[in-house]
Amino acid sequence: MLTAEKHTTETLIIKQSKFIAHLMPYEQFDEVLKRLKAEHPKARHFVTAFRMLNEYDQIVEGSSDDGEPKGTSGKPTLAVLRGADLVNIAVVTVRYFGGTKLGTGGLVRAYSDATNLVIENSSLLEYHKEDISTFECSYSDLSKVEYILQTHSITKIEKEFGTMSVTVKISAPIEQIESFYAEANRLVTSSL
Repeated sequence: MLTAEKHTTETLIIKQSKFIAHLMPYEQFDEVLKRLKAEHPKARHFVTAFRMLNEYDQIVEGSSDDGEPKGTSGKPTLAVLRGADLVNIAVVTVRYFGGTKLGTGGLVRAYSDATNLVIENSSLLEYHKEDISTFECSYSDLSKVEYILQTHSITKIEKEFGTMSVTVKISAPIEQIESFYAEANRLVTSSL
């Protein structure tokens, strides 16, 4: 399974109709959809599709035709996401009508092609389930801890500075977290 690293956009023009496809990590979906509706007040449709894993590691899917003929836009977009084996991802395709009707087959092809185009030009990475771990360390050990986190490619880090110590929250695949702790417990004076 693959997932998106960041928000990517591509534009496809068919018979003067413009299809602007936006691919993004699922957690950005609501915010990006709201922003796009504000940025494109003259757009006719905002077709959406998403695939995400819930807390039980089950894939939850959804799509919306947003006023296009039933089954001609949201479902084809979702089918492309399925075919590419993408998870924790969403697509919003903004459509400006160009004056020429494309017909149901034309719409299916246009939305599918726009989704394929944005996927091809996106930075995708292998999906790994992430765990969250929180620990405390002394101020004197913080730079060592940050270095070890960096060497283990753990980049999702939140720090909260207290009066006596620093609380660190990390998010990464469990294997990376375990290898970080194994090294940190050898090299750091405070116990993590």
